[in-house]
Amino acid sequence: MALRCALLMHKHDAEGKEFIERIVKRLHALSYHMRSYFWLDFQQLNDIYRYKTEEYSHTAVNKFNVIPDSIPDWVFDFMPIRGGYFIGNVSPARMDFRWFALGNCVAILSSVATREQSVAIMDLIEARWEELVGEMPLKIAYPALESHEWRIITGCDPKNTRWSYHNGGSWPVLLWLLTAACIKTGRPQIARRAIELAENRLLKDCWPEYYDGKLGRYIGKQARKFQTWSIAGYLVAKMMLEDPSHLGMISLEEDKAMKPLIKRSVSWTS
Repeated sequence: MALRCALLMHKHDAEGKEFIERIVKRLHALSYHMRSYFWLDFQQLNDIYRYKTEEYSHTAVNKFNVIPDSIPDWVFDFMPIRGGYFIGNVSPARMDFRWFALGNCVAILSSVATREQSVAIMDLIEARWEELVGEMPLKIAYPALESHEWRIITGCDPKNTRWSYHNGGSWPVLLWLLTAACIKTGRPQIARRAIELAENRLLKDCWPEYYDGKLGRYIGKQARKFQTWSIAGYLVAKMMLEDPSHLGMISLEEDKAMKPLIKRSVSWTS
């Protein structure tokens, strides 16, 4: 998103040309890397499940030497036939298969996600509504880290016990990002459904910072109330639904130059 914005802000003069060329080059590399290696759907999950390990050379399919046995059990049941998402991280021999709401919404708004991937993310949210939305939009990450793992990965913050705070908590502020992504993908009905859920509780609960539990049923154990961003997230979501043209302020259309080239055979006729 930062690179795309920088590209729009630079002047096309002698000084700006060098920066524009650098940005375009990096955007190409970043877009390819994200769309190829961070994307997960049913087919890709099945491919990873069948990976061979310790492959070498540029022809290797399993480029990060991911061990198929490291795939967590939950992801097999979580992944619908239709749908997909960008996973949390990819590193040598390890993939973080968790869903992160903020990253996937921004991927849609920045057009890091292709049109097909954006639609698939929306399909996933609909298919896994109870897990990702539940009773209060929106689950910041899924699933929660259990036992002692959260202490190691989240820095031992006592708020990050399972299904709380940044470890699977539900954050009303994310409602506006979900709404923006829904509008961009032509799925405003998803946003309306989420906003209706939030309206039933936010005012009554005094606009808390976050909610706890698998379904987001409980006000967070250390959640502050009357949070400006919880109120603003709701208001922005409502305003965007009422006037979708506001989306243009925070969404970037896909750059055709970022699309992979498609070679077509050409037939010549006399």
